[in-house]
Amino acid sequence: MADWATISSLATASGTLVLAISTFAAVRSSNRAARAAEESLLLGLRPLLVPSRLDDPPQKIGYADGKWVHAAGSGGAAEATDEDVYLAISIRNVGSGIAVLHGWHFYPEWIRSDDHAPLEEFTRLTRDLYIPAADIGFWQGTFRDPSSPEFAAAKTAIDAREQLMVEILYGDYQGGQRVVSRFGLTPRDDGGWLAAVARHWNIDRASPR
Repeated sequence: MADWATISSLATASGTLVLAISTFAAVRSSNRAARAAEESLLLGLRPLLVPSRLDDPPQKIGYADGKWVHAAGSGGAAEATDEDVYLAISIRNVGSGIAVLHGWHFYPEWIRSDDHAPLEEFTRLTRDLYIPAADIGFWQGTFRDPSSPEFAAAKTAIDAREQLMVEILYGDYQGGQRVVSRFGLTPRDDGGWLAAVARHWNIDRASPR
């Protein structure tokens, strides 16, 4: 004779197991969908900076002391006096989100290291700079202490018309998805500077390499 109590218990256990498996699969699928939705949202906010194009209009860039420089499309500016060093780069945001510039690190030479400078060594911008998606903007920086080694190195390199490099730290308008991009400035025969981008590093997510 069949033991209906045992059969009923087994059926209940089987049903519970099937329900548990179904719930696990549904939760896993839901998590994947949530991660995909989150990545899609982040992608819509993500900036990526490169030099502006040669046919982009020149930009007139002002400093707090009243100094103005001009940066042509795909170019920059580097000027030095006995009291101040002025730097600027014309930039295009090829990402899909607004770029908010946070800081910068200057090299008075052309470098080829695989790592960016430590974030604690970056100079914080004294004002917020925003670059809209699919549009142009600029980065600017100064050295104002003639007694500092950074000022002396920058002035010497600019006066000698040496190749320069600047690493720029930026992120999306929510403060996340930070990136360091390394830009180079090469002197042109007409007295200007030609900008190029060498490498990008992701700070808050996996790097592309």
